[in-house]
This record gives sequence, C-alpha cells and structure tokens, in this order.
Amino acid sequence: MRFVLIFGPQAVGKMTVGQELAKITDLKLLHNHMTIDPLVPLFGFTPEMWRLCHMFRKEIFKSAVCSNMYGIIFTTVWAFNKKEDWMNINEICQLFRAKGADIYFVELEACTDIRLQRNRTPHRLAEKPTKRNIEQSEQNLLESVKTDRLNSRQGEIKEKNYLRINNTYLNAEQVALKIKQTFHL
Repeated sequence: MRFVLIFGPQAVGKMTVGQELAKITDLKLLHNHMTIDPLVPLFGFTPEMWRLCHMFRKEIFKSAVCSNMYGIIFTTVWAFNKKEDWMNINEICQLFRAKGADIYFVELEACTDIRLQRNRTPHRLAEKPTKRNIEQSEQNLLESVKTDRLNSRQGEIKEKNYLRINNTYLNAEQVALKIKQTFHL
C-alpha cells in the first residue's frame, strides 16, 4: 500500500496533479473536496461539517489500507501554524504506518497571482461546487495568505519520502510525472 499526501495552499493544483498522477499510476485519488462538497449544503462551513469530514475520511482510509488497492492519493490544505492540522496529518499517516504502508509527502507551492488565476479555471469550478462563488473563494484565498502558513519552512517536514515542487510554471502532467519518477510509483 502506498499513501501519497499532496498538500499546499488553495488553488495550487493539488487536485489536478492528483488526477494526473492517478492516470499514470495505479493509485486512486481522494481529493479533499470529495468529502467537503457533499456536506457543505447540509452543514455549511461549520465545526460539525469539519468533524464529519474528518470522520468520513478516516473511515475511507481505514478501508483503503486494509484493501488490496495499490495505493491512494489524498489532497489537503495543511496550515502549518495550526496544531490541529498537524494532529490530523499525523493521525491519517498513523493509520497507514500501522499497516506498513509506504508514505510519500508532496508539497506544492505557487505564487499567489497564479493561484488566483487557477482559482477561476473551468475544471476547478466543475470539480468543486463550493468554489463556484469566485468572489468568496478569492477572498478566502487572500485572507489565508495573511492568517495561515500553508507551506512548510525549510527542514520542517522530516519524512523520508518528501518532495517539494514549485509548480508556478509547470503543468499538472509535468508535476505528476516528476512525482511518479521520484518515488518510483
């Protein structure tokens, strides 16, 4: 079992890279909005929605790690300045570590201007209903730049299998190929 965690700020390209990586490997993709978007119409962006999201993902990961699938890709935003985000990442990874899975960390970064452009792409809007209110989505993206640290500091990630990619000027296919080649997926 392989667990590929793709993380980075909003609109950096996590889902699209995950989709491309799934196309060129036998990995399955669970991007974070696959669990967020069904719950938001019921609960809004409330603590209850996030609690349910976390529980839902945990159950998916428990089933995946016990299956015979090759591996799973999960995409998420990780606020490095928030203890609860560190705890969530550690909890997810522990589910896979306990079963002997290989874990790969892929961190994406891109400049804010490019992320704002990507935030409006038809593909993103088709895949993520909660991003269709572009004004609100952009406001959230810009606000998070001020309040959250969504990329790690040099040396902060201690994982053996860790790759950081600045994909400001790379397309998703190039990034996915780099991930596949680096980790021999």
